[in-house]
Amino acid sequence: MPSIVVELLQNAHFWVGIAFAILVMVMVRAGVPRMLAAALDDRAAEVQAQLDEATRIRQEAEALLADIRARRNDAERQAAEMLAAAQADAARFAADARAKLEEQVKRRAALAERKIATAEAQAAADVKAAAAELAAQAAERVLAARIAGAKSDPLVDAAIGQLAERLQ
Repeated sequence: MPSIVVELLQNAHFWVGIAFAILVMVMVRAGVPRMLAAALDDRAAEVQAQLDEATRIRQEAEALLADIRARRNDAERQAAEMLAAAQADAARFAADARAKLEEQVKRRAALAERKIATAEAQAAADVKAAAAELAAQAAERVLAARIAGAKSDPLVDAAIGQLAERLQ
């Protein structure tokens, strides 16, 4: 067996293993595992703080999103109400305008009918006056022609004078 020990002492892997074991013992003795554990605990605490912050930010974002959705729904509801009110106002205004237009058309038609009736009455009066004037002129000519053929009769002269007064 001594040859195995000699062979082992000549093997580089053996010395690397011994050096590694010594290094581990020195590190354990110097408190490296405690430092590594403390560093890992600090890193874990930092990661946990980041996770807590991310959770808090996510909750704030969800609350903000819910508030924005509620506001959007409220705004859409108000917009729908405003649209319905505007449509109702437009319909009411259209009905009022239609009624006013119909009333104005009726008033103008009545005014036109009154003007037409007045114009007809005036035209009829003008025609009657012109007819009376023509009749008076014709009667005067007829009487004048009869009188010229006949001698002057005072009764006829008086009747002609009265005729002009009666016709007017």
